Amino acid sequence: MLDYIIGDAKFIGDDYVVIDNNGIGYKIFTSSYSISNFTLYESYLVHVYMSVREDAIVLYGFHDDEELDMFKLLITVSSIGPKSALAILSTLSTQQIAKSISSNDIEMLTKAPGVGKKTASRIILELTDKIAKMHFSYSNLEEAPNIEDDDIETAVEALISLGYMRADVIKIIRTIETEDKNIEDIIKQCIMRLGK
Repeated sequence: MLDYIIGDAKFIGDDYVVIDNNGIGYKIFTSSYSISNFTLYESYLVHVYMSVREDAIVLYGFHDDEELDMFKLLITVSSIGPKSALAILSTLSTQQIAKSISSNDIEMLTKAPGVGKKTASRIILELTDKIAKMHFSYSNLEEAPNIEDDDIETAVEALISLGYMRADVIKIIRTIETEDKNIEDIIKQCIMRLGK
């Protein structure tokens, strides 16, 4: 089994990155948060999980090992597969997920596409004890934009509807000073920085 791959980012898609290692291009599916941390032609160590099925061998990988740990936890839940786990990690950070599970916050988990209240309850039920034994850092929560999550998602979705890639939008929105700014101002600032 693979543990990590070191190489240059040769291509960045909406939900995957191609890492070149010694002339072999590894297509690694990942979350929006991880994609926002990749830059073309830069070298990275990508923490990976290899899924072996009858019809395919698929690599899932992440910019940091905490996100990989959360991915592995999520796919242990009875109704969560790798694609669903990626959708959750593309909507919520590992810290938000850990906090939601430990505080029994069903509403936060249902913000992820495909996660209803029943699935959110199952995630909490099956992972509460496991989360308690792990030490997820909450430092990234302090770095998040200082506006409500709903407002961030509204701005992100508006920009995606204008043709921007989610990964690019998330990367830019994290660099913007959002305090005392409304959604419209955030969107305008993003568009200016995205160069369109």
